[in-house]
Amino acid sequence: MTRLSQSIHPVTGDRAWPLYSLLQTQALESQLTNRLPPHSLMQRAGKAAAQLALAIAPHAKKIWVACGPGNNGGDGLEAAIHLINLGKQVTVTYLGQPNIAPSDAKLSWQRAIRAGVQFEDKPIPGFDLAIDALLGLGCDREPVGKMAEWLQIMRSSAAPVLSIDLPTGLLPDTGEWLRSDNTPLANTQFHTLSLLTLKMGLFTADGLDAAGQVWFIDLTQDFSNLRIKPPGSFAQLQSRGSHQTMHRVHNSHKGNYGDLMVIGGAPGMTGAAILAGIAGLHGGAGRVFLTLLDKSAQAPTAIQHPALMARDLNEQKLQNGCVICGCGASDAVRQFMPRVLSESHSLLLDADALNAISVDSTLMELLKNRALMQRDTVITPHPLEAARLLGCTVSEVQRNRVQAGMRLAKITRAIVVLKGSGTVICSPIEKPVINSSGNSLLATAGTGDVLAGVIGAQMAQGQQSFAAACDGVRIHGAAADSWALTGRSLDAVMLAKLIH
Repeated sequence: MTRLSQSIHPVTGDRAWPLYSLLQTQALESQLTNRLPPHSLMQRAGKAAAQLALAIAPHAKKIWVACGPGNNGGDGLEAAIHLINLGKQVTVTYLGQPNIAPSDAKLSWQRAIRAGVQFEDKPIPGFDLAIDALLGLGCDREPVGKMAEWLQIMRSSAAPVLSIDLPTGLLPDTGEWLRSDNTPLANTQFHTLSLLTLKMGLFTADGLDAAGQVWFIDLTQDFSNLRIKPPGSFAQLQSRGSHQTMHRVHNSHKGNYGDLMVIGGAPGMTGAAILAGIAGLHGGAGRVFLTLLDKSAQAPTAIQHPALMARDLNEQKLQNGCVICGCGASDAVRQFMPRVLSESHSLLLDADALNAISVDSTLMELLKNRALMQRDTVITPHPLEAARLLGCTVSEVQRNRVQAGMRLAKITRAIVVLKGSGTVICSPIEKPVINSSGNSLLATAGTGDVLAGVIGAQMAQGQQSFAAACDGVRIHGAAADSWALTGRSLDAVMLAKLIH
C-alpha cells in the first residue's frame, strides 16, 4: 500500500475534531489563496487526492476521474496528472469549458493537456477506482444530466470511490444529500478527502452514508508562517473514546451515586420506562425509582426487576436526584407535567413528555422557566418530536439538523439531544457537538429509552447536563459499536446491559 503523507489523517473516533461551516471554509481558502504562491492549493489538493487514491486501491490499473466545471474539477485534473505520472491508466470525463472555467481550474486543464491526460465522453469500462471531483463545495442543487448519470455509475459499481472534499450532492453544513434516487447501493467502499477543514455535513444526516471513510488534509502545515489564524470551529465531532467508569471509593454506599426517578410506562408501554430504569442502573446511578403510569404493572415489575424500586408518584421527592419523564407515557403524562417541570431539580424529558409540551404553551413556559431557576434540563427528541416542538416538518429538521438543534435549545433553554444518524447535542451557550459513535443497530425500538437512562444516570451522579448529554450519547453509541463486532442483531434489553 502506498505510504500516506503524515498530513493526511483518517478521521476516526480516537479524538475530538473541530468542524467548520461553508462560510468559514471559504474565508480560510481565500486567505490562503492570497498568501500562497498561485495555484499551489489546487496542486496540493490534487497530489493529496492521488496519494490517497493509491493507498485506497494500490492495485488499481484503470482509474476514472470525473471532473466538474469548477475548482473541484481542477483538483481532479491535478490528481489525474499525478496518477498518470505514476504509470496508471487514467481516463477523465470533464464537464467544464476551459474558456470560462475559474482561473485555477483552467490552468489545471492546460497542465492536464500537456501531461497527456486522456479525456473521454463516458467512463472507462471496467474501472478499478473512481474519483468524484464534480462539485465539492460548489453544490447548491441536485445533480442532473451527465453528472447524475456518472454519480449513479460510480455508486452502483463495485470499485472504490474517492470524493474530493465532499461527495457530489452533499451539502457541507447540513449533511443533506441532494439526490432523487434514494435506493440503497451495494457499494460500501466510499472515501472522502476533506480539504482545509472538516465540514459538519460529513458527520450527520446523510453525510455518514454518502462520505464513507472520511480523510482530512489541511493543505498547509504551518499557518503561523503565513500569519493566518484558522477560524474558531463552528461545532465539534466528539471522540468515541473509551468510557472511564467513575471511580468509586471503597467506603461508599448507594446514596453517594445519586437517585434516578423514571416516570412513564402507560398501559401497553411499560417496557419503555423499564428499559430506561435498567440502563440507569447500568449507567451507575445509586438507586433507580420506577413510577409506572400503569399501576397494575407495578407489582409484576417489582418481581421481575427487583433492583428497580417501585414508587407511586405521590411518594416521589422530585427535588432529589434526576427525573426522567416521558418514556412510554402516552397522553396520561400531561396531568403530571406541571409538577415535574416545577419541582424537579435535574430533569430529562423524552418522548410523550415532549409531545405534551409541543401542544401546551403553559408547559412550554414552565420548561423555559427552569433555566431561570438554574435547574438542569435535557430533552432527547427524535426528528418527529423535534419538528412538533419547532412547529415545522420532519424534512425541515433533517435538512439542517445542527440548526434545528440550536433553534430548539434557544427556544426551550435546555440541552437538546437530537437523535439520529450523527446525533447532535446543542446547548444555549455551548458549541454544538456531533457524536461519532453508534451505528444502524440502534435503529430498533427501545434504544431511545436506553439512551434516556444512560444520560439520566450521568446527571444523577452529579455531572453537568451538557457534559452528561455528550457522555451519555457517546457511551450509548459505543455500546452498539462493541456489539457490532459480534455480527448479531441488537435489541434494547441487550443494549441496556452493555452500558457501563
